[in-house]
Amino acid sequence: MALILVVDDDDLLRKTVRAMLESVGHRTVDAVDGIDGLNQFRQQAFDLVICDLFMPNKQGFDTIKEMREAAPDLPIIAMTGGVPANQSGADTDYLQSAVGSGATLSIGKPFAYRDLLTLVQQCLQGGTTRTS
Repeated sequence: MALILVVDDDDLLRKTVRAMLESVGHRTVDAVDGIDGLNQFRQQAFDLVICDLFMPNKQGFDTIKEMREAAPDLPIIAMTGGVPANQSGADTDYLQSAVGSGATLSIGKPFAYRDLLTLVQQCLQGGTTRTS
């Protein structure tokens, strides 16, 4: 199965996503923020990256952009639970913006087990088309 990098500052979410992915045979590597994610990304080749958009130290948008520049064909799933606390009331669709900025697909938190696994399968089978 695939080697998947999960980048999120929420420990419980990372553990949950790891359990979901490993339950169907994937291997995972965790990263606590964008800086850690990029370090992991540079150390080994991943089949897929799942990256939160709003994290301390380095935001997901920047992380995804750097990964996309280094590996144009790497599938990346962006995820977020909504608007960051310091931007309350903003009406931007961050998930759509993430896809326009380099993510392959996106998913909102909270998400269902089957929804995440469906996106993972789509990305790994190459059945996705990035939109700009």
